[in-house]
Amino acid sequence: MGGWADIIGFLRSDRGPVASRTLQTRALVVCGVLSLTLFAAVVFYLRQISVAGSPQGYLYLEVGGTLLCFCYAANALVRFRGTHDRTALILAFGFVLSGIIETVGCFGLNDSLTSGALALSHIPMGWMVSRTLLAVLLLAAIAVERYMPTARQPSKETAAALLAVALAAYMTSAAFLAAPAAPVAHAANLFSRPWDLLPAGLFLIAAVCFLQRLKSAREKKGAASLFDHSLFIVALLNVVCHAAAAFSRQLFDGPFFLAEVSKTLSYIVMLSGALLEQARLFEQVRSMAVTDPLTGLSNYRRLISVLEAELDRSRRTQRPFSIVLLDMDGLKIINDQYGHLTGSRALVRIGKILRSHSRAIDTAARYGGDEFALVLPEASKDTASRVVSRIRERLAAEPEHPALSVSAGVAAFPEDGDTPEKLLGSADRALYAMKHHGRSSVQNLARIAACL
Repeated sequence: MGGWADIIGFLRSDRGPVASRTLQTRALVVCGVLSLTLFAAVVFYLRQISVAGSPQGYLYLEVGGTLLCFCYAANALVRFRGTHDRTALILAFGFVLSGIIETVGCFGLNDSLTSGALALSHIPMGWMVSRTLLAVLLLAAIAVERYMPTARQPSKETAAALLAVALAAYMTSAAFLAAPAAPVAHAANLFSRPWDLLPAGLFLIAAVCFLQRLKSAREKKGAASLFDHSLFIVALLNVVCHAAAAFSRQLFDGPFFLAEVSKTLSYIVMLSGALLEQARLFEQVRSMAVTDPLTGLSNYRRLISVLEAELDRSRRTQRPFSIVLLDMDGLKIINDQYGHLTGSRALVRIGKILRSHSRAIDTAARYGGDEFALVLPEASKDTASRVVSRIRERLAAEPEHPALSVSAGVAAFPEDGDTPEKLLGSADRALYAMKHHGRSSVQNLARIAACL
């Protein structure tokens, strides 16, 4: 028991960044060795047994894979239109070409099955062309991203990306069409289909490059996107696909079906990662459309939308709600004396206090400039006034300099108005009545001057 406790304590201990990286490297090596051992065991077991899949099952997998290719290509084109991501554009055309070649191969295979002229001892040309082309385009996408990291001239760079796709497709197709047909090697050979080692090696290089991309993304952004992770997993699954196919003695045997399943699974991972990343981007855009970028509060658009919704709800339930407008005192003096960064920091401080004094059903918003708003559902004017008092007390108790205070105006539905414009106008008049006839501004200016 003591030995296991020592090992667990070693893994949990903080051994510094260098020791941590060394430990992670060793863990990756161990996982790699175990994965290779498991893969070899599965492949050699499938190679020895006589169980084989049916041609119809292979055709179903091929048709499903081509549909996934086209779906991902459409999604990647949408991503490129919104983000000008050249990687997505190259992969879109790569998956389209791969899907077309595999579709043509499916028709050819079906005709061969119907006529009885199918040669199980030859590697399908469509398989080699489509898979090698996809590997080449993965590497082309990596090269374009590395050597053209920014889109200064999107139209020219898009044309360059399409040219790279066309050249890769032409060279790959020409190379395999010019080469003689590649038969399956003798059953006694270790690799029955050595030609499959070519795309396996290309996908392995792509996997290493995508792993480096993941590491650089973690260093720059703190975390990599789902799209980056899916690219790495897709490259690895395709390495497994062609490594398994290299041991296949004839079409439809165990290693060949393992290769086909791995290929189809890679398409599923690619499409799933792209869809999840697309959903994250849409959610990010939606959040940015209704959020103030400085304070993180709701913006004016969101404030008006909430007010309209609260008016509709309050008319149905006959319950009141209140709106509070707050104006920061002395922002110009803070900007002049401390600088605009400190002024922006002051706005952020007020935003944090508004969030901390808001219920889950309340909405805190930046109304504009140094003005803020609070929408308080099912709250009377007295309740809203107490909320204002707590906010002002919290600001007065803050130890951070410069000292902050706010003036506030309160309006309630229905006595002060029944539209967003009337409610905001009433709260604005109350705010400026307090600001010009109250003592909050004078007190805060004196406190700021005392800090200088």
